[in-house]
Amino acid sequence: MIHLIRDHATQAQIDEMLQILGAYIKLAVDIEQGILAGGGELHADCEQVLLENGSQQENIWGADWNPFTQKVTYEALINIRPRQNNRSMEILDPVIRERVEQIARQILGGVGT
Repeated sequence: MIHLIRDHATQAQIDEMLQILGAYIKLAVDIEQGILAGGGELHADCEQVLLENGSQQENIWGADWNPFTQKVTYEALINIRPRQNNRSMEILDPVIRERVEQIARQILGGVGT
């Protein structure tokens, strides 16, 4: 199940987002609006939820959240963007990485199973 989360996630939302992969949650984070979509099998699925809710593609970045360790990783196919000077699956810009982590921690941090 993919959730669009604007505020702090609940334990029920975390549990539902973990249903597909079990150990971590795929995320798409809108660094402009400070929101994220999480869950599902692909980062692109989460990205689509954000796009359908008014996010602009250039503001959406893919990451993973591990609720057990409370850590963010920054690799996703949706991050390959030569036009935005990101030629890797990993988010290369430290400012964007920091913003992704900040939003993920604000929304998902402290909630875990």
